[in-house]
Amino acid sequence: MLNSASHSTTARSSHSVVVIGAGQAGLSVTYALQQRGIRPLVLEKHRIGYAWDQQRWDSFCLVTPNWQCRLPDFPYDGDQPEGFMDKHSIVNFLQRFARHVAGDVREGVAVQRLTPNGHGYRLITSEGEIEAEQIVVATGGYHQPRRHPLAERLPGSILQLDARDYRNPDALPPGPVLVVGSGQSGSQIAEDLFLAGRTVHLSVGSAPRSPRRYRGRDVVDWLDRMGYYSMPISEHADPRSVRAKTNHYLTGRDGGREIDLRRRALEGMQLHGRLGEITAEHLGFANDLGDSLDQADAVYCRIRSSIDSWIQQEQIEAPLEPAYSPCWQPTPKPDPGLDLRTDPLAAVIWCTGYRSDFSWIDAPVFDGAGQPAHDRGVTQSAGLYFLGLPWLNTWGSGRFCGVKDDADYLARLISLRLERRDASQERLECTAILGS
Repeated sequence: MLNSASHSTTARSSHSVVVIGAGQAGLSVTYALQQRGIRPLVLEKHRIGYAWDQQRWDSFCLVTPNWQCRLPDFPYDGDQPEGFMDKHSIVNFLQRFARHVAGDVREGVAVQRLTPNGHGYRLITSEGEIEAEQIVVATGGYHQPRRHPLAERLPGSILQLDARDYRNPDALPPGPVLVVGSGQSGSQIAEDLFLAGRTVHLSVGSAPRSPRRYRGRDVVDWLDRMGYYSMPISEHADPRSVRAKTNHYLTGRDGGREIDLRRRALEGMQLHGRLGEITAEHLGFANDLGDSLDQADAVYCRIRSSIDSWIQQEQIEAPLEPAYSPCWQPTPKPDPGLDLRTDPLAAVIWCTGYRSDFSWIDAPVFDGAGQPAHDRGVTQSAGLYFLGLPWLNTWGSGRFCGVKDDADYLARLISLRLERRDASQERLECTAILGS
């Protein structure tokens, strides 16, 4: 059941479990808890599906096939399992899942502060105070957009947007556009603009790229069969570096395809290295474009090679494909940059990532970089958990395909802890009765 804030919380209420966030993670753990007889209170700052609806561009779609959308007892049930849901379909899928969960979800309630309080926690919210024994923070890990530290030096005549605020090419003023960052958002937004006929400059970073289809299957299908998406982070050689890696760029647009920035350069997209110098009159770029493209291609080829090895190991018959060969090379000469006096920009779109913001949590559970310190979502502060973070346990932890397993894990632990609490209280009551 979904409730609006105006009918929901009282000035002070108490609950055994509170879930903060009603995205796929928060709803998944709510469902898992309810399967164990525990009905948590779920607080959602906006409304269900808000981020997908309001913080994605109009042509946005998933980069993973629809069949990989498998929330608890709620797999994708449409007629295009090999397709890629657009943002409106994603919102619909999530809202239908919320009705399937039928949890006590309070939309429009913002949690402003979380502090330990005796044997539990106190929440200060926009609708009053709430006490809870157990808290699951399911707000994701991408909260505040990052920009170049010198972004404020750009002339006021240039519109500046973060990736989450970009909608479509027609919403921008006429003229050339600079997209900064070549991860999933940057490469896809640059394509969106370029395919609409806009003049596009793309500042390319270190993001890797991935094939879309290889040897007869979508690469996601191969990697899923190979167990890559279910591999715990603890089995990786360097877990810390895994969490810091940028997502590979490719797209689900037009039925799903690769993004080859070299080919876009051949077609007229203007590629640059990393953005360095910013003044009111000039933008300078590092002379590292060739290295960045080579590194992205190296990852692309390693993915293909790993699939080749697995196909051979499993003795699977699959069509062969020719080796990859780059179709374009940047000039080795230094990039002269952009002279904003002679070649003014209409807009700059910052696709340079996000930082976490857990400043509202007053509990000793963070590392020196402000990231939650946890073991599969379980912190050292008893009863405080995180869910839906990138690489919480596996590649799929922050996605539709893997959050179910993490939610089940936390629900089992929470249920066990509540059972132990009840048993302990029962023993105390029996002792008091026998001793009276």
